[in-house]
Amino acid sequence: MTGTSRRRAASRRPHSDRGQVALEFVGFLPLLLLVGLAAIQLGLVAYAAQQAGTGARAAARAESAEEVETGGERAGSAAVSEWLDADFAVRVSREEVTATATVDVPSVLPGFDFGPVRRTSTMPRG
Repeated sequence: MTGTSRRRAASRRPHSDRGQVALEFVGFLPLLLLVGLAAIQLGLVAYAAQQAGTGARAAARAESAEEVETGGERAGSAAVSEWLDADFAVRVSREEVTATATVDVPSVLPGFDFGPVRRTSTMPRG
């Protein structure tokens, strides 16, 4: 083979695939981040629901055990994580106490509002 025929053979080779993997990763990265944020958001929704249930039970238990009917909201607030925004409504009747906890779900996904989570607990008066 002469020098000219070697150059022709070299120029017929396909172009190099260098950098293709990096380019595919950069294109896939936004989708990967969105899936990660959605998983974190799902965990926050479950955590807020669990905290609302715990707060409602604590408020109903404290209100049903006390003679003075003001300790339920304090007990419910103490049972919920401080960084969550929680509200409590306590209803007292002759036979039972019903406490409802409303916890706002924090959002990590921009532009989405997941609203509050509500849990109710009823305990007999003691």
